[in-house]
Amino acid sequence: MVRFITFEGGDGSGKTTQLKRLEAWLKSQGRRCVVTREPGGTALGQTLRKVLLEVGETPVVPAAELLLYLADRAQHVQEVIRPALLRGDVVLCDRYTDSTLAYQGYGRGIDLAVLRQQNAIANGGLAPDLTLLFDCPVEVGLGRTVRRQTEAGAAANAEDRFEREHKQFHEKLRAGFLEMAKAEPKRFRVIDATQSIEAIAEQVRTIVERELTP
Repeated sequence: MVRFITFEGGDGSGKTTQLKRLEAWLKSQGRRCVVTREPGGTALGQTLRKVLLEVGETPVVPAAELLLYLADRAQHVQEVIRPALLRGDVVLCDRYTDSTLAYQGYGRGIDLAVLRQQNAIANGGLAPDLTLLFDCPVEVGLGRTVRRQTEAGAAANAEDRFEREHKQFHEKLRAGFLEMAKAEPKRFRVIDATQSIEAIAEQVRTIVERELTP
């Protein structure tokens, strides 16, 4: 039965919003679920998230960036995800190994085979049962991030280092995610993220309800 569900997509794809909606629906159905994210799903991860995502004066080189993400994942799997699955909970995770392949592989150019090997070390072989990929044109996603930051005002969250990357970088991410989805159609479900929030939420519920049924 499907119990480990990951949410993937480019910046501004709306995956986090949909994760929260799915959490509320699952709980209304009486299902126990754990909501978590990468980076930042543990105390250690919260510290690493600050380093990885906030814009600073000193750039983080790709190799260091990768190793920090892998450290976050190793701690996250051991401390949060595996224990939740052993309890029989449904785990909803905002980003996981596919994001490493997309951002550090397709985006930064690190060898994908190497990344897969290192991912396997960090996650101990734990793969998602189902991955929801929220896909939309880069212009749409980046436009949403700009609006979100504008609405937040001066106190906007500084976690926008990837959002500040050039458009070509984000195009590579999108192509990478779609290529991975095509290679693993049994695990991935690609969702048109240009639809309304409610339309997407209904589609997500339909997919998950079907997959959770024994």
